[in-house]
Amino acid sequence: KKRPDGRYSRQIYLGIGPDGKRKYKTVYGATPKEVDDALLEVKLRMKKGLDVAAEMDTFGDWAERWLAIKRQEVAEKQYRCYKASTDYLLNRLGHTPISKVRSCDIQDIVTALARKNPHTNKPSSKKVLSDLRMTAGQICKIAIANRALDYNPAESVIIPSDAPKKTRRALTDEERRWIEDTPHRAQVPAMIMLYAGLRRGEVIPLTWSDIDLDARTIRVCKAVKMVDGRPVVKPVTKTAAGMRTVDIPVILADFLRSKKPPSGKVLEPHPLVCPSASGAMMTDSAFDRMWESYLTDLNFKYGDFSGLGRQPKSKYDPGGVPMRIEPFTAHCLRHTYASMLYKAGVDVLTAKAQLGHADVKTTLQIYTHLDSQY
Repeated sequence: KKRPDGRYSRQIYLGIGPDGKRKYKTVYGATPKEVDDALLEVKLRMKKGLDVAAEMDTFGDWAERWLAIKRQEVAEKQYRCYKASTDYLLNRLGHTPISKVRSCDIQDIVTALARKNPHTNKPSSKKVLSDLRMTAGQICKIAIANRALDYNPAESVIIPSDAPKKTRRALTDEERRWIEDTPHRAQVPAMIMLYAGLRRGEVIPLTWSDIDLDARTIRVCKAVKMVDGRPVVKPVTKTAAGMRTVDIPVILADFLRSKKPPSGKVLEPHPLVCPSASGAMMTDSAFDRMWESYLTDLNFKYGDFSGLGRQPKSKYDPGGVPMRIEPFTAHCLRHTYASMLYKAGVDVLTAKAQLGHADVKTTLQIYTHLDSQY
């Protein structure tokens, strides 16, 4: 049929929908031949088993489905990372039909971010770009599984080789002594992450019943997930490989023995090894506040303030206490643990088991990075 706007159109019958109604798709063209070509393309896609109706859903529609799945699977912090990557993609591709998304569309977004990140006005790190490519690929995989796509356009996207690498650093021997010698509420989780390599989400729900001080082991059998800002314990870790028993050194066993409550007081009401100030399980914000306080204490105790012309009277000095130590994150302690395994000559497979890596490639990457340093 010729439309009032001069274009030609034709309908093709797609079948009966879930609601029991007939489904049709209309194709358009400037000439009857263009309509026939478009019709042929639809028939070919149907012959491949693709859901022609679903493929007209936008990239944003499929992104929402993917985020809804991830919302139930991952911790709040990881979800926010996925959401940030998705937002970058939606700015350019949100209203584009999923079947029309090309590799070059995703590549353009990666290339632009590689030049300048709008939040930092600096080139984005390789990890940020890799996360964005991974997110686009995962969204497209959902569409492929539902027969809305027959290939993944994110797979051929290239991360610029000169993108800056953001690597976690290992603590120095001096910084490790700071942790060992400075009492603080964060000292217990810091020592566990430093000498047992547990993740933050594995330390928060850790109970004294998970620790065998005589055998010098920690049983990692659960993790915490933040739902609406509140901690919810999952009976599984990040991956199946995360369910493990970690051997701990004498220094950590002796430290934990000195911190363990007397017999009879450990089971109730708070069996947690690293509770909040009120004795409950820590939220993300509670952990962050505790860690910030910890770094402040370390800075006041070990920071070099000689350039100020005076030593701050306390960490609550009205003039402020500038950060004179290099701050480190909780995950830096886990990375330090991995480096200690490497220096001790622990083989890659044993290190993988102790760290709870799902893929030995992750452990190999750490060992290869350490190889280049030592």
